[in-house]
Amino acid sequence: MKIGIPKEIFSDERRVAATPPSVQKLIKLGYEVIIESGAGEAAHYDDEAYRTAGAAIAVDTRSLWEEADFILKVRAPIKHPTLDKHETELMKEGAYLASYLWPAQNPELLDQLAGKKVTAFAIDSLPRISRAQKMDALSAMANIAGYRAVVEAASHFGRFFTGQVTAAGKVPPAKVMIIGAGVAGLAAVGTANGMGAVVRAFDTRLEVREQVESMGAEFLELDFGDEEGSGSGGYAKQMSPEFIEAEMALFAEQAKEVDIIITTALIPGKPAPKLITEAMVKSMKPGSVIVDLASERGGNCELTEPGKVVSRHGVTLIGYTDLPSRMAKVASDLYATNLVHLMTELTPEKDGQPVVNMEDDVIRGLTVVKGEDITWPPPKPEAPVIPKSAPGTEEPSPAEVKAAQSKAATRKTTGKVVLLLVTVAALYGIGAYAPESFLSHFTVFVLACFIGWQVIWNVTASLHTPLMSVTNAISGIIVIGAILHLAQSENLVVGILAFVAVFIATINVAGGFRVTHRMLKMFRR
Repeated sequence: MKIGIPKEIFSDERRVAATPPSVQKLIKLGYEVIIESGAGEAAHYDDEAYRTAGAAIAVDTRSLWEEADFILKVRAPIKHPTLDKHETELMKEGAYLASYLWPAQNPELLDQLAGKKVTAFAIDSLPRISRAQKMDALSAMANIAGYRAVVEAASHFGRFFTGQVTAAGKVPPAKVMIIGAGVAGLAAVGTANGMGAVVRAFDTRLEVREQVESMGAEFLELDFGDEEGSGSGGYAKQMSPEFIEAEMALFAEQAKEVDIIITTALIPGKPAPKLITEAMVKSMKPGSVIVDLASERGGNCELTEPGKVVSRHGVTLIGYTDLPSRMAKVASDLYATNLVHLMTELTPEKDGQPVVNMEDDVIRGLTVVKGEDITWPPPKPEAPVIPKSAPGTEEPSPAEVKAAQSKAATRKTTGKVVLLLVTVAALYGIGAYAPESFLSHFTVFVLACFIGWQVIWNVTASLHTPLMSVTNAISGIIVIGAILHLAQSENLVVGILAFVAVFIATINVAGGFRVTHRMLKMFRR
């Protein structure tokens, strides 16, 4: 089967769905790869690099679409400006497609794909589960967007991010507020903090507080009872009007203090919520900057103009919709890797033939059109059934727990007493009937085992260096005992065994000291 990589025609889109390294991996899965000439130039990959990786170069756009059995794209199919045809019409009937599709917002596109019997995978509909993280293009691109948002803010901001004290005067650090602490928000937090800014972040999902604080930012929290904003799939949900009112009051207060606001708030399947009003923009200090990462979905700021940088009331509003594309090479690398993982899941036999397993939660979530059937939206995952407690398995009361602990302690003490009596009886029997020479050796053996076991068993697991010191001490005792046997014994076999014991124990002692010294050296400046 042939995989086709067309050149992206969406305005200002510089990414490409395959890179030379990903082409090599696709070929190993049994596919042939065709790249449209010039598809990777904006991402700094020329045709020769693809040719070297094993791909064929298609000079004619129409032939690529008609020849390819599986299309890998970044943006959803749109009308081609030069061919005057929709890209869906150029596809082979019964072909496959993987790209961003946004099925909730593009029902007409799904109808077009179903009309061509195309099996379509929406990379933006990937289920948020651990097994699917390697295919999560949304997170990969959001990470880039969050980083780039801070870079764009810095380029339009008239001061340093970090505070400085110079002979010419003192420059305070920039204050940055980030609304939304998802992947993009956390990337922005880390970047702004690394540049020396004072960073604050807000999110309706309280579980992200530790992540925000661990990255050196202050978490802005609303004390609003039990209401919490975690939705399905790790996204935020729509909050109550009362919560939104309190949230807006917090933003209005912060807008007067901060220099830069970065907004990332999105709710799946809905327009971006309006969080920054015109009044808040007016209240900001002249020269402040707002970067609206939700501009493609309408924007979180009332004054945002998607795709543009505008100045309103002395504040610069950045509404770029192509932030990942502004770092085309790394974005293409990550996105191509996501698609390779998807193709690996679809091609278990590595024979170049995709298998659409609708019983697989990941594949089912991605598949929005299968042949003539529109399969969007996927069925909701079944809630786990919590089994009822069987009779007699209920949670014990505190009194029952205490009684059980008391019985266990009594049994343990009784066991120790019995073991002590048996040991004393055994030692008495051995002492009464065994030869004197055997008794002395046996006594040393028992004491060595008992003391060694007690010392080593009671060392805390994390303290490996003291444990090594203990083993060195035991090895030293072995060396002394073996030397005494070498000096006193006239038996050749005993002498050989004593020599071996001295040799091995000496190696253990020397090695133990060497390793201990190296470990302690790690903590010295």
